[in-house]
Amino acid sequence: MGVDISDLLTRHQTTLKEQKGIKVSIDAFNIMYQFLSSIRQPDGTPLTDTQGRVTSHLSGVFYRTINLLDAGIKPVYVFDGKPSSLKNRTLEARRLVKEKAKIELEVAREAGDEERVRSLSSRINYLSRDMVNEAMELLDYMGVPYVVAPSEGEAQASVMCKNGLVDGVISQDYDCILFGARRVFRNFTMFGRRKVPGRNIYLNVNPEYIDLEENLNLLGINRDQLIEIGIMVGTDFNRGIQRVGAKTAMKLIKKHGNIGNVLASKNMEIENLDEVIELFRNPPYMAEISTDLKRPDTDKIIDFLCNRHDFSPNRVEPYIQTLNLSVQKNFQKNLDSFF
Repeated sequence: MGVDISDLLTRHQTTLKEQKGIKVSIDAFNIMYQFLSSIRQPDGTPLTDTQGRVTSHLSGVFYRTINLLDAGIKPVYVFDGKPSSLKNRTLEARRLVKEKAKIELEVAREAGDEERVRSLSSRINYLSRDMVNEAMELLDYMGVPYVVAPSEGEAQASVMCKNGLVDGVISQDYDCILFGARRVFRNFTMFGRRKVPGRNIYLNVNPEYIDLEENLNLLGINRDQLIEIGIMVGTDFNRGIQRVGAKTAMKLIKKHGNIGNVLASKNMEIENLDEVIELFRNPPYMAEISTDLKRPDTDKIIDFLCNRHDFSPNRVEPYIQTLNLSVQKNFQKNLDSFF
C-alpha cells in the first residue's frame, strides 16, 4: 500500500538491459506479495505443490531473480523485521480488508461468477513465516544475498541505497523515496501486458525508475518537505489530512514552509507526528551487511524446488544453467578488476 505521492513524481521508462551492472536492494515482502497476487492458476488460486503448499512466491523469487542476474543486475533481498508499532492501525485495516474479501469470494463462488472469483482470489494473499523462511532458504541455495531488517524492510533497503551500498531499490511502494532511496525501480520483476482486475482490459506495464534528487529539484522542495507532504497525504504509519492529496499537500507546504505551520493554520493535529517524521528521517537499519553473490548449490536448488515442491526439472534446470553462468561472469569480472 504505502503513501500515494505518484501524482507529484517524474518517472522514466527503462529496460533491464539499460540498467546492466547495477546492484539493487529488493523490498522482499513488497515483491513477494506481488508474486502471490500475479503468479496464479487460471481459476485465480495460487500455485501449489502436491501437498497444497503455496509456491507462487518461490516461483517468483527463483525465475525473476535469475532474469535480473541474466540482465547483469545484482540483487540483495531485504526482509521485514519487527514492524513499527506506528503501523498497527494499517496492519489491522489490511486484515479486515482480507476478511471482507474472503466473505465476498464465497458469495462469488456460490453464484458461479468465475471472473469475480479470480479477481477476489488475487487480493487475498497471506505471507506466512514458513513462506518467508523458505524464500530465504532458496536464496541461500542460489547464492543470492539477503538481509533481515531490524524493522521495516523498505526502510533498510532505502538506507542501503542512500548510503551507496546499492544503486537503487526495487519496490512498488513510494515510501522508499521518503526513506531516502536515491533511485527507486518499479515493475522490474513483473512487466508486460497485465489484466486489470475485474475488467476485460489489459495494460502495458513497463520497467521505470524514479530519481529522488531530480524530483526534489523539479518540485522545488527538500526531502524533509517531501516527507511532510507524504505525512499529510497519509502513510502506513499515520492518518493523513482528510481530503488532502499529494498536489494539495505540496501547495500547502510551499505556502507555509513546513507541516507544523500547515497544521497551525488549520488548527489541526496529526497523531504521533514527531515519531513518524523521525521514522522516515532516521529509520532503524542494519549497517554491517554483505551484498556479495556466492556460488549457487545446484543440487540443493533441484532438491528444494523439484523434490520438495514439485517444480518441473525440465523448466528449472535451464534456469540453473543461466544462474551459474551469471554468477560465473560476476566472479570473473571481480577477478579481472582485482588485477
